[in-house]
Amino acid sequence: MSKYSPSFNDRQKASQDAKKALLEKMRSMNPANQPGFAERQAERARIAEEREERQAERDARKAAEAARKAEEERQAKLAAEKAAEEARLAAEYEKNRAAIELAERRAAGKAKRDAADAARQARREEKAYEIQLKKSSRKG
Repeated sequence: MSKYSPSFNDRQKASQDAKKALLEKMRSMNPANQPGFAERQAERARIAEEREERQAERDARKAAEAARKAEEERQAKLAAEKAAEEARLAAEYEKNRAAIELAERRAAGKAKRDAADAARQARREEKAYEIQLKKSSRKG
């Protein structure tokens, strides 16, 4: 063949040589083959670990804050329920205050009547005893 038109074998060999050269070029460009690669990888791993630690700390702070807020909300809810119960009891007391006062007046009146009745009974018994003494002193 002529000098200007390469044969199939020449083209095939040139292709293989080009592929080998490209492969060698890529191998030389591989970061693992460059100096300082292990140090850079170790630095990246350390940075990633620190990032994960910071993220874990943030997550822990968020969880603690969420727990604190939940506790505050629970306390506020309990306080609101207690205040509502007190307000309900106060309203119920005001509603029933007249009935309560009437019951108290009736109880006080009953106690007064009972005391008067007891005093009257004691006077009757005392009088009966005196009468009995007079009768017994006349006989004797």
